[in-house]
Amino acid sequence: MKNDIPVYDISTFEEYKNAGILVSRFGHYSKQYLHLHSAHRHSFYHLVYFTSGSGTQTIDFQNYPVMPGLIYFMTPGQVHSWSFNTEVEGYIINFSEDYFKSFLYNPLYLENFSFFDEHSGDAVLVLPNEAREKVAALFEEILNEGKEARAFDADLVRILMLNIFIQVSRGLSLKQQTQTNSYNQTLLKSFKKLIETNFIELRFPKQYAELLYITPNHLNALCNDLLGVPAGQLIRDRVILEAKRLLINMELSIAEISEKLAFSDHSYFIKFFKKQVGATPDKFRKQDN
Repeated sequence: MKNDIPVYDISTFEEYKNAGILVSRFGHYSKQYLHLHSAHRHSFYHLVYFTSGSGTQTIDFQNYPVMPGLIYFMTPGQVHSWSFNTEVEGYIINFSEDYFKSFLYNPLYLENFSFFDEHSGDAVLVLPNEAREKVAALFEEILNEGKEARAFDADLVRILMLNIFIQVSRGLSLKQQTQTNSYNQTLLKSFKKLIETNFIELRFPKQYAELLYITPNHLNALCNDLLGVPAGQLIRDRVILEAKRLLINMELSIAEISEKLAFSDHSYFIKFFKKQVGATPDKFRKQDN
C-alpha cells in the first residue's frame, strides 16, 4: 500500500530547463516516467492528446477510456493515474501556472476555455475527425520549436498552444451554442469558484447565495436548470472529492481527515461519506489501495 500520494512540480522534470513548460511525445514520456502511471498529483497544468493505443485513466476517481482522438486537460491539484493495454502514442504538454501570465493581458484568459474547469464535464473529450489532424499538426510545430533556440520561440509556442485550445473549443462550440442565458452561466461559474475556495468553511447554499447577492431559491433553481442537481449537491460533491484525495494518504487517520474537513466529529464524517459514496471511508480506502 502506498503511504501517501506524491505531488510533482514541473521543475522536477529533466526537460524543464526553467522554461515553465515540458512538451514531449507521449510514448517517450510514458516510458521515461513510469512512476507517473500510479496515482499522483500535479502542481501544474497538464494535457495529453492520444493518437493511438488503448487503456484507462483515472482523473479524480473517475475512469475514462484511452483511445485515439481523445484529449484531456487537468488543472493543478487533481489526482491522476494511467493503465494501458497496448503501446500508447500521442503528445503531452505540462506547463506552470504562471506560464501565460506575462504573455496575456488578461491573467484569467484560460478560464474562457471550459475544459480548464475540472467541474465542467468538458475536460476529457474525443475530438471530431476534422479537428484531429489540425491539433496533431500544432503539437508537431510545438515539438519542432523546441529542437533549437530561436528568437521568440517561447512566444510562438504559447501562440501554438492557444491555437490548440481554440481548435478544441470549437469542437465544443455546438454544445456551447445550445446554452442560453449567459448571465446564469456566469453566475454558475462564480458559484463553482466560491465552492472551490470555501467548501471547508461554507457548507450551505444560503451562504453562497449571500456572497452572490441572490436568493437561495434562485441559486437552487439555477443549478437544477443548468446541471440537473441542487446547489447543495455541488458543495457536497466537492467535500467528497477532497475526502477521497485525503483518504489516499494512508498516514492520515479517519479522525484526522474529518478534522481537516471541519466535521464536528469523525462519526458524522463517516455517515456523511457513506451516504454520498455508498461505502465507508475505510472501505473506500481499502478498495482504492
